[in-house]
Amino acid sequence: MEALRPVPRTLLRDTAYAAIRDAIVRGELAPGAPVRDADLAEQLGLSRAPVREALARLAEEGLVESKPQSYTRVTRLEPRAVREAAVVVRAMHELAARIAVPLLTPEDIAEMREANRRFEQATRTGEVGEALRADDDLHDVLVRACGNHAVAATIARHTPLIRRLEWRQFAEASALDSAALHEKLIDACAEEDAEEAARITARIWHALEEIADVPDTEA
Repeated sequence: MEALRPVPRTLLRDTAYAAIRDAIVRGELAPGAPVRDADLAEQLGLSRAPVREALARLAEEGLVESKPQSYTRVTRLEPRAVREAAVVVRAMHELAARIAVPLLTPEDIAEMREANRRFEQATRTGEVGEALRADDDLHDVLVRACGNHAVAATIARHTPLIRRLEWRQFAEASALDSAALHEKLIDACAEEDAEEAARITARIWHALEEIADVPDTEA
């Protein structure tokens, strides 16, 4: 029998990163909660090494903070940090839209419409996680099509900080407004109007900057 190949170390690190990041975004690891690599490794069924690497990455992204020989914990929700991240994410999505629109295929447009359908349905049924995943799927079409790896990496780094607060303050009414804006964005993309698509994209993401100004009594 052919020997099994070892799972790449980077894959284990990325798996640990995604799992811990999502737990923080969903609030399962609450603001201020201590995180221990040994405990997380046991829960994830991994060794401590990839978990440590994941925590180091999360610290760079502002989701975890550490003091040597003292603690590692989930950061508290800081409105200023969310606003700063949202400004950067908005600018990158606007750029992605402007570049991507001339490159979109009919299949890309159909993928965006399907993602928005899932977004609106999840919003109406109160499935926050599915709504945010569908929202990411919709905008990821433009990010992928623009082909700029720096844009994609910047968005990937800063979006979890925004999603973390958005998860806690998700409002059905504003989400339904977003679904309507999504539809206008998709129409602009279908009409190959890059400037209009960029304008609507900026409007969509600007709204997320405002959630940082809403008091979060649980933080």
